[in-house]
Amino acid sequence: MFPERIATDRLRLTPLWPDRVDVRELYRICSSDPGIEAVTEYVAWDPHETIDETAAFLDRGRSVWEQREAATYVIRPADGEDGAGEIAGCTDLRIDWDRRLAEPGIWLRERFRNRGYAGERAAALLELAFDRLDLAVVAVSHHPENDRARRAIERYVDRFGGRREGRLRNDLPFPDGSVHDRVRYTISRNEWRTATDGGTGIL
Repeated sequence: MFPERIATDRLRLTPLWPDRVDVRELYRICSSDPGIEAVTEYVAWDPHETIDETAAFLDRGRSVWEQREAATYVIRPADGEDGAGEIAGCTDLRIDWDRRLAEPGIWLRERFRNRGYAGERAAALLELAFDRLDLAVVAVSHHPENDRARRAIERYVDRFGGRREGRLRNDLPFPDGSVHDRVRYTISRNEWRTATDGGTGIL
């Protein structure tokens, strides 16, 4: 159902599974990579304290894939890119089949930010949602204080014909037990098709 390899111009997405990712490499990144505190400031997970946390993270990636709850991927720069083949971050596309809704998420290591990678993988996941999975709406959100995410999201939401829906109060739980607001945007399949003149042809 979900493709096991997605290739864009500059990125390669492969499954976030225990047998596809070196748990030691991912643990090093998720625990002590330079800038990891900034990377996790506005996401719903903290830097990993043990390799068991990372192993569980990979197990969840495989489990939700097999249960058709989400497509989970490791992001790697393609050949010719700085850091080609390294783990640049992770992304997923969480599916609500009853509502025909998908919600993408992403985190990128500090050294791979500001390259336009978030928008490039978003284009691929939008095609997956609308063209392959026949979903109706993709919804994406960010913490209100996360200006970097806001800029990236607004660029590709505008590019693909979507819109800002508004601010949802007390809707984003964090690992420390706190609950935060989040800002939500949506793109419909019709908006995407109009903006892309029928589709993007990535997959």
